[in-house]
Amino acid sequence: MQKNVPVTHFVSLFVVFALCACSGEKSNNESVNELTAAEVSKSAATGCDASLWAHVYSPKRLQQVAPCISVTGMIDESNVDEDGDQHFLLKLDPGQDKLLNKRNTKKKSGDIVLEVVCANPTTQKKPKAACAGYTNPIRIPAVGEHVKATGTYVIDTHNGWAEIHPVSTFSK
Repeated sequence: MQKNVPVTHFVSLFVVFALCACSGEKSNNESVNELTAAEVSKSAATGCDASLWAHVYSPKRLQQVAPCISVTGMIDESNVDEDGDQHFLLKLDPGQDKLLNKRNTKKKSGDIVLEVVCANPTTQKKPKAACAGYTNPIRIPAVGEHVKATGTYVIDTHNGWAEIHPVSTFSK
C-alpha cells in the first residue's frame, strides 16, 4: 500500500540539501545557521509573481530553496547593481536568523540580500535582454525603513549567500 507523502516533506528535504550543497560549507551540530523545514514553513507566503523570473539576469546562478517566503526587517543598505537590479541588505527581525547562512554572516554583516529585478537602467550589455520591455512596478523602500519583503528564497551560487530574489512585493 502506497502512502501519500505531503509535498512539504520533499520541499523540506530539498531545502536542507540545497543549503548544505550550495553554501560550500560543511554543516555541523554547532551551527546556528542550519535551515529546517520549520523555518521555511514559518516564512512561507503567497503573493509571489513567478513571471518575474523572466527578468532575472542569469537565473541559473540562483538555486531556488523556497518559491515564496516573506521576511521582515530594517533596510540597512540600498544600491543599484550594474545589471539594473536594486540590491538591498535587510537586517532581519528577531527569530528569522535561520534564513541566513555563514556567507551572509561573514560577507553581508548578518543581513539577507534582497533584489528587485530591472528597477534601474542596466549599465551592462548582457542583462539588457532580461529587462527589455519590462517596467518595474515595485516600490523601492528607503534605507532605515522597516519592511516585509516577499519573494523567492534562493542561494546565489556565485556568492554563496541567501537572498530573496526576485522580490515580488514590499509592504510596511
